[in-house]
Amino acid sequence: MKKDYKFLNNINFPSDIKKLSHNELKTLAQEVREEMIDAVSETGGHLGAGLGVVELTVVLHYIFNTPNDKLIWDVGHQTYPHKILTGRKDKIRTLRKGNGLSGFTKRSESEYDPFGAAHSSTSISSALGIAIANKLSNKSDNVIAVIGDGAISAGMAYEAMNNAGSSKTKLIVVLNDNDMSIAKPVGAMRAYLAKIFTGKIYFSLRETVKLIISAFSKRFSKKAGKAEDFLRSAVTGGTLFSSMGFYYVGPIDGHDIDALVSVLKNAKEVNYEGPIMIHIKTKKGKGYSFAEKSEDKYHGVTKFNVNTGVQEKSKSNAPSYTKVFANTLVKHAEKDSKIIGITAAMPSGTGMDIFGKKFPSRMFDVGIAEQHAVTFAAGLATEGFKPYAAIYSTFLQRAYDQVVHDVAIQSLPVRFAIDRAGLVGADGPTHAGSFDITYLSTLPNFVVMAASDESELVKMINTSIDINDRPSAFRYPRGNGIGIELPNLNEKLEIGKGRIIKEGKNVALINFGARLNECLIARENLIKKGINLTLVDARFVKPLDENLIWQIATDHEALITIEEGSIGGFGSHVAQFLNEKNLLDSNLKFRSMFLPDRFIDHDKPDLMYKYAGLDATNIENKILDTINSKVVVKKSN
Repeated sequence: MKKDYKFLNNINFPSDIKKLSHNELKTLAQEVREEMIDAVSETGGHLGAGLGVVELTVVLHYIFNTPNDKLIWDVGHQTYPHKILTGRKDKIRTLRKGNGLSGFTKRSESEYDPFGAAHSSTSISSALGIAIANKLSNKSDNVIAVIGDGAISAGMAYEAMNNAGSSKTKLIVVLNDNDMSIAKPVGAMRAYLAKIFTGKIYFSLRETVKLIISAFSKRFSKKAGKAEDFLRSAVTGGTLFSSMGFYYVGPIDGHDIDALVSVLKNAKEVNYEGPIMIHIKTKKGKGYSFAEKSEDKYHGVTKFNVNTGVQEKSKSNAPSYTKVFANTLVKHAEKDSKIIGITAAMPSGTGMDIFGKKFPSRMFDVGIAEQHAVTFAAGLATEGFKPYAAIYSTFLQRAYDQVVHDVAIQSLPVRFAIDRAGLVGADGPTHAGSFDITYLSTLPNFVVMAASDESELVKMINTSIDINDRPSAFRYPRGNGIGIELPNLNEKLEIGKGRIIKEGKNVALINFGARLNECLIARENLIKKGINLTLVDARFVKPLDENLIWQIATDHEALITIEEGSIGGFGSHVAQFLNEKNLLDSNLKFRSMFLPDRFIDHDKPDLMYKYAGLDATNIENKILDTINSKVVVKKSN
């Protein structure tokens, strides 16, 4: 810490918080907020969500006996205050840096992180699992799940609530309602929560809190009756949650420490067999004016100036792949009214906000509901529309069943724009696009492409427009392109055909995806060593360019593939083809470069690719090792 705080300097663990009075908790909260703003200004990261739950975080650790009582945060965007208060404040300026703190909860990082999370809507399910485990083990420890209004709209959260309501197991769920997830929450749940909070019966905050606390205390007495239940429903409007088996309390001011202490203390101490839902209202970006005024409440920020709120800008003049996708799709949509844009709560992250501003009636943000997004797109496709489902690779994993059954089996022409392909830097393994090549290319009758640069991305979008008989996907990385000229809308690819970038001899390197520039660097270095290799950009893994691979395999002594994905992807498809055609029975040396069989911790992207063995130096070494290798077969013991 850089500053001399009145209380925070002496807070190392939650046990230290318990020594403070209610008024002192308020000062501590302000100090945590100040420290978080200062730290994130140096590291970048998720700011707004954490600022909104500072008071809640302080009170939760004040009331409950963590880590014995299990505190589970949904997604993890909001956990920086939690980390500051749980033995990690001295490392808070290492957030999202190599060998530093994760930007999310992580079990291996702290005993105060009982469940790791970086995808939304998992907290209630995991918390219920822990609560049931406690029950079966005769433990009396509390389990608390904190979930946002955006995350609770996802199907998994409903499934969990339905199960929890019938379990007769004590579980405390805190619904953090801030009117805003990454994008403005959408759907019936959002409307329902808004109705609760704006109803005439809400009165003033002070009177509401009094009613809630009164109702809460009375509800669990043996004498509680229908009159109290009626009062509770009238005051809070918690009918939906009550019908799912939850005892509902709220909404209350999530920045009012006194109210939080009273309600959470009652929730802890009450002998109630069943789940409790505490609905709090908070303000995302609370306490930092620039965040409060920002449209996205500074959800995710780069390094910034604390005094001005100005964030560091990218040093690259090249457009981001995301903007290239969005702008290209807009141009096509101007000519084709059948094009539809779909995203799952990530309009700005996927570029669909650009599409939506131009075509508001043709852009659909379905909220945190990837499964629905895919099947919704499938429904549109049956009626002759051209849906583009723009979803991060890591989030598309959540809808794999729908991709298989609702899209692929029916051969519906849904177009998948797969953003954040490959390693993504500071967000680490939870957000890495590691598996989509494998899980999509295994599906029959699916066109799967990977862009090697922004020009190729445009050509793949152009090509996808005319794929009307089957599903297709094109993947592209996070960040900026390499700064080359973009083609016009008429430049398209022949499906299943790759291209030779550089002609050489003896050794061939086949690239699939955005490692092409690193391959070019490796090639230049090898030329200096007298090795002039052939470089190929595959473009497609499905369908595979078998003629080109046959040509390469028969004209070269060694063939190496490279991709930004896990085992089972492009290299595996090439190996299978070579095996089927008996091309490996000769003296052909075949090697495959892909992401290693481990999850790679967060760091700068270039360093992550170095650790993964997919940078220019490792490519060069792989080629040299392949050339110089001699076949030695040893009998295993």
